[in-house]
Amino acid sequence: MDVVIGTPIHSDGMYIIDTFLFNQREIQLRYPSSELVLATVEEELVIKLKEYIKLWKLKGHVVQYEVSRPDYAQSSIWEIAAGRDFIRRYLLNQTDAEYLLFLDADMTVDPSVIRIMKKEIADHDVVFSGYPLRYQGTGLAGAGCAMLKRNVLKKLNFRCYEFENGQVIFEDNVLEMDLFRLHSRVRKGFFLAINHFTSVDTMKQITPRPVGMLRNLINHPLLRYGLIKTSINLRYNIPWKLKTIMSRFLRE
Repeated sequence: MDVVIGTPIHSDGMYIIDTFLFNQREIQLRYPSSELVLATVEEELVIKLKEYIKLWKLKGHVVQYEVSRPDYAQSSIWEIAAGRDFIRRYLLNQTDAEYLLFLDADMTVDPSVIRIMKKEIADHDVVFSGYPLRYQGTGLAGAGCAMLKRNVLKKLNFRCYEFENGQVIFEDNVLEMDLFRLHSRVRKGFFLAINHFTSVDTMKQITPRPVGMLRNLINHPLLRYGLIKTSINLRYNIPWKLKTIMSRFLRE
């Protein structure tokens, strides 16, 4: 087993659980040297998820984790960041896997995702495959479809920021900043077909495609680092605001 597919999951986000696990079954049939790890903060969900794993005949585990956050925090991003970091530590401490592939539970992907992502990550430490965002636009560096090598997982942890003014810096934003600080080799693109479900009956799709010049420019690592670092200092999510503006000019 050399690939762990990690998915933080909660009861409100399980509206396509059977569709998601069918897709995971397809992935494991194409790449048997992988396992699925579902991470939840909900104690009552653990048994139910284990039953789903058994029902779909998947190789995998369900793990429960805890969340620590400031008293004023309201965002669910804390659960997501803590879940991703628990999976990171699970891979490092409980497996010999060389790759961690994050796939969100509200998405389905090309069943050849592992082969595709391993090809793209060959000379890099991390590869992001872009996907349609839930609310607007398209993200190029979200952690909803990202593969990281073991060597870089040892050097970072997943974290987020939430300020008393209600502004949030997402865990994938902080990941970008940390990867730049670590001089990690990062590759971004639209490498595979992804369906992102916003409800049981509604989804947004993306297929493999080149990254346009403007999108490449605004996703330059140095620019992203500066914007995210400034956002933390100002306690205001500048990249998210720019995404709202730039989505009007980018072909989605």
